[in-house]
Amino acid sequence: MSLYLDHAATTPVRREVLEAITPLLTTQFGNPSSAHEAGERARAALDEGRRLVASALGVRDGEIVFTSGGTESNNLAVQGIAVATMLGRGASHIVTTPIEHSSVREPARFLERVHGFEVTEVPVDGDGLVDPDDVAAALRDDTALVAVGLANNEVGTVQPVARIAEACRARGIPLHVDAVQAAGWLPLSLADLGADSLAVSGHKLGTPQGIGALAIRTGVPLEPLLHGGGQERGRRSGTENVAGAAALGVALALAEAEREEAAARVSRIRDAFIADAAALVPGIRLTGHPLHRLPSVASFVIPGANGEAVLVELERSGVLASSGSACRAGSTEPSHVLLAMGVDADEARTAVRFSFPRTLDADLAPVARALAAAVGELAA
Repeated sequence: MSLYLDHAATTPVRREVLEAITPLLTTQFGNPSSAHEAGERARAALDEGRRLVASALGVRDGEIVFTSGGTESNNLAVQGIAVATMLGRGASHIVTTPIEHSSVREPARFLERVHGFEVTEVPVDGDGLVDPDDVAAALRDDTALVAVGLANNEVGTVQPVARIAEACRARGIPLHVDAVQAAGWLPLSLADLGADSLAVSGHKLGTPQGIGALAIRTGVPLEPLLHGGGQERGRRSGTENVAGAAALGVALALAEAEREEAAARVSRIRDAFIADAAALVPGIRLTGHPLHRLPSVASFVIPGANGEAVLVELERSGVLASSGSACRAGSTEPSHVLLAMGVDADEARTAVRFSFPRTLDADLAPVARALAAAVGELAA
């Protein structure tokens, strides 16, 4: 059986989640907008899922908007807040970073191309860390939105979001945080982070794919992307995914309860694995911040190797990993994240990322040996 170490891409459905949603997919189905008994049952399940998600993110129930996943949540925040702010006070400037997920960068580019927004990407250092002072310096009177990911999906660097939020709050500028990779590993209280909106995705936490949420603080302007039935308080029309909402609620509640213990345990295993890889693979280099990083990610460049070829060799030995974001799988272009960190294009193509589950409790020395063997086989 293969050892799956690509949990940043997606995770298996948790047993507790499956047990919670099976009745909602079979015997207790219903449209939550219907007035009859089946609809009322569905509405109750939807409300309970919303309550659990809100509790995990430290917001009120009404500040949760269910979506189809992280991509939609980020699009809704970036486009929805920026356009609403433009309509409200004429602001048409967005501040972000060059290492954001494509579901943040592409909506910003869309607004630039179609609606005349100006986008400023504040650079990051060689560890993928953005300086809050640089973000503060980029803010203008016409800045409509700042969008910064809490933790990078490719290299795992964790950003100083709370400090960035201070600068935004002083200028009255909304801050959106992509927390898709951070969920279950880092505290996600909207108030503690100082964010105005925050995106999460269920399938990174053990739900079926196709469910996510946007937490958005009351009073933050939001122009909906989807129009129609007025569900989700008019912020996201369409019949709600009741089973998905229930799944996300259960998964987030479980992840939050397990977070501190899991983060400490997986961090120890990750650090040992990084040390083993450094000792066994000539020239290998860790990417991302050595300290301010997710417990779940160990990413490397291996000068002289071909990252995709290394992954093929690893799979032959029973280890499934990736070269970075699943959203750019199959692309021959080097990672925009690594390029923004100052890695040259050829070296960026040698990238390999291992990402771990919260249940990880075994030593990864065999994986380090498999990585060394894969690199050695290709160099022979």
